[in-house]
This record gives sequence, C-alpha cells and structure tokens, in this order.
Amino acid sequence: VCKRMDLVCQRMLNQGFLKVERYHNLCQKQVKAQLPRRESERRNHSLARHADILAAVETRLSLLNMTFMKYVDSNLCCFIPGKVIDEIYRVLRYVNSTRAPQRAHEVLQELRDISSMAMEYFDEKIVPILKRKLPGSDVSGRLMGSPPVPGPSAALTTMQLFSKQNPSRQEVTKLQQQVKTNGAGVTVLRREISELRTKVQEQQKQLQDQDQKLLEQTQIIGEQNARLAELERKLREVMESAVGTSSGSGQNEESPRKRKKAAEARDSPRKSKRLRNRK
Repeated sequence: VCKRMDLVCQRMLNQGFLKVERYHNLCQKQVKAQLPRRESERRNHSLARHADILAAVETRLSLLNMTFMKYVDSNLCCFIPGKVIDEIYRVLRYVNSTRAPQRAHEVLQELRDISSMAMEYFDEKIVPILKRKLPGSDVSGRLMGSPPVPGPSAALTTMQLFSKQNPSRQEVTKLQQQVKTNGAGVTVLRREISELRTKVQEQQKQLQDQDQKLLEQTQIIGEQNARLAELERKLREVMESAVGTSSGSGQNEESPRKRKKAAEARDSPRKSKRLRNRK
C-alpha cells in the first residue's frame, strides 16, 4: 500500500471516530433538553426510547475509546473498524428522524455484534503485536502476570544506589529508566481496570433493564388475572339470572292449567243437578 494513501486513510478513520463522538454528544444534549427532570416522568415520555438508545451508544463509544484510542494516541495504529463508525451514524440518524423508534436492543443489535467482534479481534490478534512496540513492554508484561526476570528488584537497586556516596551517571540513568517503565506499566494497569469497570457497569445496566421488564410483565399478568376474574363473575351472574327467569316462566305456564281444572271441578256438580231436574 502507498504510504501516503495509508496515512490519509488512517487520518480519515481517526477523524471519523472523533466526529461521530461529537455528533452523539450533540444528539444527546438535544434529547436531554426536551426530557423532564424527574426520572418517573421520563419513563412515560415520548423521547424515553430515544434517551435509552443514546445511552447505550454512549456505552459502546466509551468501550471503543478505551480499546483503541490508547494505541491511536501512541501512533501505533488507527481506529481500525470503520464499519462500526458507519453503524453508529446509522443509529443516530434513525433516532433523529423517527418519532417512535423501536426498542433499544432491536435498534442496537447490529452495532453490538460488530463492535464486540471488532474489540475481541483487536485484543486477541493485534494488541499482542502492538504491546511489543510500547515503551517498557517488558515491565508491563511482568506486571500482567508473565514470569519475573531473575535479578535485583527496583527497591533493592534504589537502596544500593542511594547507599553509595558517589553514584555514577550510568546508574542514575538506569534508575530513571526503571521509574519510567514502572509508571508505564501502572498506567496500562489503570486503563485495563477502567475497562473492566465499564464492562461491569454495562452488565449491571442490562440486569436492571431485565428486572424492569420482568416487573412490567408481572403487572400485566396481574391485570389480566383481575380481568378474567371479573369476566367469570359477570358470566356467573348472567347464568343465575337466566335460570331464575326460566323457572318463573314455568310456574306462570302451570297456573292457568290449575285454574281451569278447578273451574271444571266446580261446574261438574251443577251439571249433574240440571240433568236430574230435566229427568
């Protein structure tokens, strides 16, 4: 590849990531300005899903920043996954142009997949090569758990140097280099700890979202059970009223027959007397 072309492409990728960060901050400020201050009112607001999607994108950007930018700032590589930048732009434009977007996990499914694959590949395949080029890579590897190199420790070397009355310049230079390499290793450890904390926070947020969904589903099931109980009660009342009306109509039908028979029984002795008188 032409070196000049390579530098231009690297510059475009780095600038693209910085621009998408600024564009996300602008979108998030606009949405937050329209949301109410109370958390309970934000959940029922029309921009609640917009805020959830932008918060998830912010988490992804922070993870990408911690994964790539420390090596980008050291001029060891550029922001490699350009497809991730395109996908973030697509999500942000969708949020700005849609009044009722889908849920966050549906909109961000593709972004999460490709960003996770990019970070995993970078950590597994590319970072070991770049760590060799970092200053003080031997000390950082020792701090990360590789077997220690036999020899006097830094503290012992320091004590020996200060115990001498006239330390040589070479020893002082070695001591300064040792201090620099130790500081670089501590910096790497701090960055990795911050990455782990961010991942833990993301997992905790996902657990909170799942608990919220479970609570909502439990409430919906309770409401449905109450509606079913009400429908059963109404059905029981209708059946009881239908049985009562049918029994009342049967009694009304039998009463005229009984009256007719009683009238015939009364008239029968009168008829017999008339027949006797005629004879």
